[in-house]
Amino acid sequence: MLHLPFPVRDANASSGGRDLGNLPEWNLDDLYTGEDAAELKRDLDWLEEACASFAADYEGKLATLDAKGLLDCVLRNEKISQIAGRIMSYAGLRYYQMTTDGGRAKFMSDCQEKITNYTTPLVFFTLELNRLDDDHLDKLLDQNGDLARYKPVFDRIRAMKPYQLSDELEKFLHDMGVVGDAWEKLFDETIAGLTFNVNGEELNIEGTLNLLTEQDRATREAASHEVAAVLGENIRTFARVHNTQSKEKEIVDRWRGMPTPQTGRHLSNHVEPEVVEALRNAVVNAYPKLSHRYYELKRKWLGLDVMQVWDRNAPLPLEDSRVVGWEEAEKTVMDAYGAFDTRMADIAAPFFSKGWIDAAVKPGKAPGAFAHPTVTNVHPYVMLNYLGKPRDVMTLAHELGHGVHQVLAADQGEMLSSTPLTLAETASVFGEMLTFRKMLDAAPDAAKRKVLLAGKVEDMINTVVRQIAFYDFECKLHDARRMGELTPEDIGALWMSVQGESLGPAFEFMDGYENFWAYIPHFVHSPFYVYAYAFGDGLVNALYAVYESGAPGFEDKYFDMLKAGGSKHHKELLAPFGLDASDPAFWDKGLNMISGFIDELEAME
Repeated sequence: MLHLPFPVRDANASSGGRDLGNLPEWNLDDLYTGEDAAELKRDLDWLEEACASFAADYEGKLATLDAKGLLDCVLRNEKISQIAGRIMSYAGLRYYQMTTDGGRAKFMSDCQEKITNYTTPLVFFTLELNRLDDDHLDKLLDQNGDLARYKPVFDRIRAMKPYQLSDELEKFLHDMGVVGDAWEKLFDETIAGLTFNVNGEELNIEGTLNLLTEQDRATREAASHEVAAVLGENIRTFARVHNTQSKEKEIVDRWRGMPTPQTGRHLSNHVEPEVVEALRNAVVNAYPKLSHRYYELKRKWLGLDVMQVWDRNAPLPLEDSRVVGWEEAEKTVMDAYGAFDTRMADIAAPFFSKGWIDAAVKPGKAPGAFAHPTVTNVHPYVMLNYLGKPRDVMTLAHELGHGVHQVLAADQGEMLSSTPLTLAETASVFGEMLTFRKMLDAAPDAAKRKVLLAGKVEDMINTVVRQIAFYDFECKLHDARRMGELTPEDIGALWMSVQGESLGPAFEFMDGYENFWAYIPHFVHSPFYVYAYAFGDGLVNALYAVYESGAPGFEDKYFDMLKAGGSKHHKELLAPFGLDASDPAFWDKGLNMISGFIDELEAME
C-alpha cells in the first residue's frame, strides 16, 4: 500500500548545521493527529469490516455481475485502498521523519501487519478480474461509461494475467509481503544509524555525502574515504539484504513465469520492454559525447591530471560557496513556476504555508528527498534534507513538481491518479528545468552562466547517465544472483564494471569505491526504478523543446497531461505535443539538449 518515491540525487543531498532561515516541518494532522487519534482507530475498524464484507459479497461472483454491479464493486475496492493508503501514509511519513525511533518503527510495522491481514481476503479481486473473458468485460465497459473510465486500471491488472498464480499462492505471497518489507527496514535503519567522522565532526550519511560537493578538495577526499570505510565495515549486512531480496525476487519471478527480472517493473510502468531498451541503448551509446566529454572538461577546469571519485560533484573553482537561505529558495522556485503559469504557483503555494514540506536535516531522518502523494482526498507531502546548496534549490523544484503533479492528478481518484514511474518524473524534471532557465536568464555574467550550465549538465548526467549505469548494475546483479550467492566482492566487481564505462577515462577509482552501491536506496526499495529518471529527463527535454518553440496552447496541454495521472498510456499523453517515446529517435532529442549545453561550455573555453 505504501509507496515512497526516493530521490535521484542520492549523492547531492545535504545535511544540517547552517543558518538557513525558518525551515518548515510537516504537520501530519490532515492525515491523523496522533497514534492514538480516534479517527485512526475508527478507520482501522472500518477497514477490517469493509474488507471482510467485500470478500463476502463478491468472492466467486465477479463473473456474474452486470455493469452496474461491477462498478459498485470497483468503487468499494477504491474506498478500501483510500483508507488503507491514508493509514500507511501517516505511519510511513512519521517513520521517515525519524527511522531510528523504535516507537515509530513499531507503529508502522503494526499498521502494515494489520492492513496486510485485513486485505488478504481481497486478493481474489484481481485474480477473478483476470479470469473474465475479454469479450464479456468489453461488453460491460460499453454498457456503462463510469465503469469504462476504469479501463486503464483493468488493462494494467490484466497485463499480469499470464503471470498469475493460484488463488492460494497469491494469498500466501500477499501475507509474506510483511516479511519481505523487513529487509527494507533493516536497510533503512542501518543506513540512518551509520555515523561518519570527518575532520573531527560526527555526521550521518546525508551530511557526509554532502561534503562531496564542498569546495575544499581535502575535505571531499576525507569524506570519500570515510564513506568507503564505514560502508566497508557494514558491507556484509548490505550484501545480505541484496542477496536475500534479489533471491526472493528470482523465486517469485520464476513461479510467475516472468521472462526477465525487469518484466514486473515494465508491466507496472505500463511501458514496453523495447522502449526501455531503446532508451538504455541511446544513453549508453551517448556516454562518449556526454559524460566522457563533460568530465574531461571538468578535469581541465579543476587543474587535475586525473579525476578522483571525490571530484565528480566538486564545485567549479570559480563557483561561490554561498548558502541559499530557505526564503530565497522558495522565491526562486515560486517565481519560476509562476512565470510559466500562475496556476502552477497557486498549486505550489500551500506546500510552503501549510506544513506540507519537511526540510530540515535531523538525526535519524531518512536520507534524500521525495514527494509522497498520500491519498487523493488529502494532499501530498514533500521531504527534503535542505542545506542551502544550489543543487538543493533544484531538489526543491524537483520534489515540488511531483507535488503539483500529484495534486492535479488527484481528481482521477485512487485507482487512476497514480502515474507510472516512467511518467511520474515529468512534472518534477520540468519544474527543475523551469527553475534552471529562470536562473540562467538572470545570470549577470559569463562566469555565472558557466557555473549554472555546468551544474545543470552535472545534474542531467546524474539523472540520465548515472541512472542508466545503475540500471545496468541492477540487471547484472539480478542475473548473477540467479547463478548463486554473491559475496560483497562479487557485487563490488559488478558495480565497478559499470562505473568506468559510464564516467569515462578522466576518472581514477580509489580503493573502497567498489562498496558505494551499498547506500543507494532504490536498489532495495524499488528494483529497476532508476531507469524512470532517465526516461523522465529525456521526455522532459523533448517536451521543453516543444515549449521553447512557442507551440500554441502548450500550457493547457501540459496541465491536461498532468491531470490525466495514470489514466492514459504514454503514447496518448505525448501525442498532443507531437512526440512519441516508442520512436528510437525520440531519445536522441533529449540527449542532444545535454550535448548542446556541453557544446556551449566548450565554446566558452
